Amino acid sequence: MNPVRQDNPKLNTKALFIGGFAAIVIVKLIFATKLDLYSDEIFYWQASTHPAIAYSDLPFMASLLTGLGANLLGHTPLAVRALFLLMGCSIPFLVYWIAKGLVPQRQALEASALSLCIPLCSFLGLLAVPDVPLVFFGLLLIGSLERATRLDLKRYWLLAGLAAALGVSTHYRFAIYLLSALVFLTIFKDQRQHWRRPGLWIAATLVAIGLFPTLYFNLQNSLGGLDYHLLDRHPWEFQAEGLLHPFKQALLVTPFLYILLIVVLIKQLKAASNGDSRKGLIAIFALFNLGVYLILAPWTDSTRTSIHWPLSGYLPLLVYLPQTLRTTHSWLVQHYPKGGNSLFKVGIAIGFAGSMGAIVGIGSQSMQNTLQPLLGQDVLSTKMTGWPNLVAKVKDLQLNGRVPADALIVADNYYTSAQLEFGLGRRDIYNIDLDKAIRDGRAIQYALWLKDINGLRQNPGASALLVVEDSTLTSTDKIATLQRACAEFESLQFIGSQVQFNGAKKYSFYIGHNIGGNEANQRCPLPSLGWVDQPIADARVTDSLTVSGWIVNEGLGVESVEVLINGKSIGMAIYGNPRPDVAEIMNIQDDPNLPNLGYSFSISTSDLPKGEQELTLKTTGKSGESQIFGLRQITIE
Repeated sequence: MNPVRQDNPKLNTKALFIGGFAAIVIVKLIFATKLDLYSDEIFYWQASTHPAIAYSDLPFMASLLTGLGANLLGHTPLAVRALFLLMGCSIPFLVYWIAKGLVPQRQALEASALSLCIPLCSFLGLLAVPDVPLVFFGLLLIGSLERATRLDLKRYWLLAGLAAALGVSTHYRFAIYLLSALVFLTIFKDQRQHWRRPGLWIAATLVAIGLFPTLYFNLQNSLGGLDYHLLDRHPWEFQAEGLLHPFKQALLVTPFLYILLIVVLIKQLKAASNGDSRKGLIAIFALFNLGVYLILAPWTDSTRTSIHWPLSGYLPLLVYLPQTLRTTHSWLVQHYPKGGNSLFKVGIAIGFAGSMGAIVGIGSQSMQNTLQPLLGQDVLSTKMTGWPNLVAKVKDLQLNGRVPADALIVADNYYTSAQLEFGLGRRDIYNIDLDKAIRDGRAIQYALWLKDINGLRQNPGASALLVVEDSTLTSTDKIATLQRACAEFESLQFIGSQVQFNGAKKYSFYIGHNIGGNEANQRCPLPSLGWVDQPIADARVTDSLTVSGWIVNEGLGVESVEVLINGKSIGMAIYGNPRPDVAEIMNIQDDPNLPNLGYSFSISTSDLPKGEQELTLKTTGKSGESQIFGLRQITIE
């Protein structure tokens, strides 16, 4: 074979890798700078300000990395993500390092390049989440264990032990890596010799040291961390949606590469059954990281199990994927001479496009104002944008005297309180979260930090600004939240609101006076609950538009009801019509307008725009707070 032609594919692979890697790094860097911190990221940053060896939901690694980034590079989202970004971008090089000891160098380079075509892998590092160090230390363990068991050199056993120790200091899920290593060292005859040699026991000692933080925290806190990960976060009831797990994974990995990776796994398992411990090592780590989540998918946390958790199982298989790709390419070209080569290239290209799409898809959350008019309000998430606007609003309330300078700050959920802490640089910020904090396994941690409702109670007589994120609450949820807040203050007063992204993100602000001075007869500034009886949905209106229904406010009562068409006022409804039926059915006892809870309004259609219109109502309580409700699509003829 001509030497020049033999080198060309290798040079092309290098060029493709360099180009693809540079493109992914640049796009990740741009969006890592633009995106505000996600709720998990802000918690890990907050944890870094309370140094500990373990926390309620995880050991120390994620908080350590976020804290180091912020302390070294500044108080910005990019700084918080910096070390995660570095780890995520190093994954292709770890794949190459692992593959170099098992396959020819050219295939190792190809395996590294193919890691750029796994969307979940390319996305790593954009956000400061524990999956990044988990995958990083997992691959480091696989590569060092492979070399340690093949060469039996103490430096690789030390590296393997260190990687495993750091891995178990990252996440409880790293236990799957330890189980994989244990099975590998047990079932292969040529590996059992290591149990009699010092290298393995040096590594095991390091692992035991790495497990100490998790064990210590759980023993000190009634096994709170283990309870959350093994019991509380999972329904442990059969969910048919879990049966879709492999199909979701195929879409996330891209169907072409997903099928080929499963083929690679099957081939390596066959080789392992014939005694090939090198291929067996790769197969076992892949099988356990994929199989555990596949089996448990119908019973566990579907929002996470079916998405990014199995990534750890695909990456080891990249080592032998180039060889399978060659076989696949030959088969396609042989059976489909005209389109086989193109089909092969398209399959790989879709993988890389998926990688870029995943990064841009998450990064687009920072472009709400630009994209929302095109995509609609419910497509983009507001969890990673808008927080600086909230911080600016709080500062404005303090500057204009609506909030005393020495007032504490309280939020209805933990991620809002953490974002305010990050943005304001204050530590006297609390939350009264009894929902998300429990669901995410962090209520114990806030109790330990005394930043929950019990911590707030340790400031008797103080005033506080209460920030409620309305856009994450239903009306009944908000009523429960405000009732909980009112129980802590002598009085609570609505002082303003903030609407971002056309209502996709909304906050209400209250000033609470005299913590601990609550009186039983206090009137709480609760939101209203309402209903539109007329017109019904999709009604056709001819001569006149009649609007009627009821509104309940068991706080301070209703001040006014305004009727809107396409967001513009067409008049004020009459409020105070008798509705004893509503009072009885809903067991209303504290509304000041009881039993006169009804409203009515009528207007000639000659004064209204014709065609399909959007009807809504705006109710304003005597607290001064307004709400929009009762959306109806109607046709005015």
